[in-house]
Amino acid sequence: MIILDLLMVDFNPEKLKVVFKASVESNNLKLPRRYTLTHSDSTGDLFLTISDDYDLKQISSFYTRFMRDEVLAEWLMTNDHLELHFYIHVSGGLLFGWASMRDRIFRSHLPLVFQTIIHGEKKLIENFPHLKESQIYVHFQSKNKKYNKIENFGKMKENIVNIVKDERKNEI
Repeated sequence: MIILDLLMVDFNPEKLKVVFKASVESNNLKLPRRYTLTHSDSTGDLFLTISDDYDLKQISSFYTRFMRDEVLAEWLMTNDHLELHFYIHVSGGLLFGWASMRDRIFRSHLPLVFQTIIHGEKKLIENFPHLKESQIYVHFQSKNKKYNKIENFGKMKENIVNIVKDERKNEI
């Protein structure tokens, strides 16, 4: 089961384990700031590491390398604006599933991936509200040119609005 199959259920913040490493603080914006998101099939827990580099240990197990279901992200400064970039393996390496299937699964669950990062970074977003104006880009990485692309998913604030709507809908 890849991470996005697990995320078909509603986001449960109690299942999210956030670890801040290196010189990264939960309420201070310092670049580089990178995210490594993985999960446990057996417990349903999500593991989000926030650091100045990707958590290579977190993604080095044989299972993770086989499935390639990790999601990596980072803040980048472009023309004096911060952007949040996500990196997803649609194909490449030792992985499970065809590029078309993985592309469809990842796309259908990206709002939940965004929600995980936004929830893990609540303090940072509260301290730096201008981050809500940041554009979100997703890099779909594939050997197949049809699926190898970068797409803009709008501003973070648009995704926060959609997440809040989804959470309220689930409360009803």
